[in-house]
Amino acid sequence: MDEQDIPREAMVKDPWTGEPLRDPEGNIVVDWTGTPQLKEFNGRLRALGGPRFGTREKDWRLYGYRSRYVTSYRYGHMYDGPTSIATPPPDEYSPIEEQLGAVTPSSLHYVNQHSKELEDIDPRTWVIHVFGMVDRPFKVSLGDVMDRLPRVSRMHFMECNQNGGYHPARNAKWARAGHIYGEASCSVWTGVLLSTLLDTAGVRKGASWLNVGSKEGYSDYSSIPLAKGYDDAMLAYGQNGEPVRPENGYPIRLLVPGFEGRRNTKRVARIKVTNEPANGIGEMSTGYTDVRKDGKVRWHRFEMPARSIILNPQVQMHGHGFHEIRGLTWSGGGKITRVEVTTDGGKTWRGAKLQEPVLSKAMTKFVLPWQWNGEEALLASRCIDERGQVQPSLVQWSKATGHAVEDLRRPDGGKPNPRWRFCVIQPWKISRDGKVTNAIFDNNPILDNSHF
Repeated sequence: MDEQDIPREAMVKDPWTGEPLRDPEGNIVVDWTGTPQLKEFNGRLRALGGPRFGTREKDWRLYGYRSRYVTSYRYGHMYDGPTSIATPPPDEYSPIEEQLGAVTPSSLHYVNQHSKELEDIDPRTWVIHVFGMVDRPFKVSLGDVMDRLPRVSRMHFMECNQNGGYHPARNAKWARAGHIYGEASCSVWTGVLLSTLLDTAGVRKGASWLNVGSKEGYSDYSSIPLAKGYDDAMLAYGQNGEPVRPENGYPIRLLVPGFEGRRNTKRVARIKVTNEPANGIGEMSTGYTDVRKDGKVRWHRFEMPARSIILNPQVQMHGHGFHEIRGLTWSGGGKITRVEVTTDGGKTWRGAKLQEPVLSKAMTKFVLPWQWNGEEALLASRCIDERGQVQPSLVQWSKATGHAVEDLRRPDGGKPNPRWRFCVIQPWKISRDGKVTNAIFDNNPILDNSHF
């Protein structure tokens, strides 16, 4: 700005001479407070935020927002895309094919909301009650949990037991990775180990279960073995460096690494130490069961199986030549030790590189360089964890569970819950024009060729 454009009253003056003060470079020192120029400047600066942010009374850039060119959103169970309806869908899948690393952004973490609507919870009023078979039952405020108890941060995945099987688009040719394995996400969780609270309460001899509930009654209540509570379970109030979001369990949730998502109770308010699971509460003894080959029902399936899926390429290949095949892998049984990738429909397999960090019960990225010659290709990945669990083929999984492949092709799956823990190898077909399609039910050797 030229000196003649600076308002005289905004110039900082020498108290003795009344002449404008100048900085070492010779520029007039100006105090713009209260001037029309400052008001105009702030208006232009705020306008940079665009119509959604720049016109608001508060400058939302102080919190941050993503570029308008980044349009990732969760996939709804019955539809895809943003919605204005009052009640959100019960299941929302993470678009994992757009996930750049092993950690899922909190805003894209998959959501299963078993209660109807999210509560507007004041954390200052939140109390957790530990009781049951303990010597010293107690209640503790959220503030004391956060400020006075030892804090840990750990990276773990969370996954619904129906992941891989129940999105309406799961079998569609155009399905993307998020429609298939999108009910799994990985975060850095911060909180307090559950064992800390148990030690404070003093667990009595004979106790073997923990029944963990929210204030919402049966719809958000689960049971886990006491041994898991002492192992690596935690109460998490932080996720990826910020407070847990409301849809993910604010103000505090149970995290049970490697166990099915239903066990990870949101909005924890009660921890009862007991000698039996809460089979009659919620869906522990009804919806979350497995029907065995002999017709008997198996309760309390905890640990999630080993899985992997290729995330790139998706939808369309762009040109012949070098491409990097990228994917995610994880297991409730511990660390992933190996991932293999085929580009020729299972005839040959190559070991992929696992990218650090490779952590127990956490998602791990894998990559494999590939030269595409423009011919048809059939890509897939398979994994094995440190316990020796191997990701099965479709036919192997069918034989192990007793559910026919034809049942799995049907939208409803045929028999009751045939696709719980549907962790099969996921193939992708690439046509000569570079189009990438879901090949899960195509006739190909990957269906029954997954031996390491």
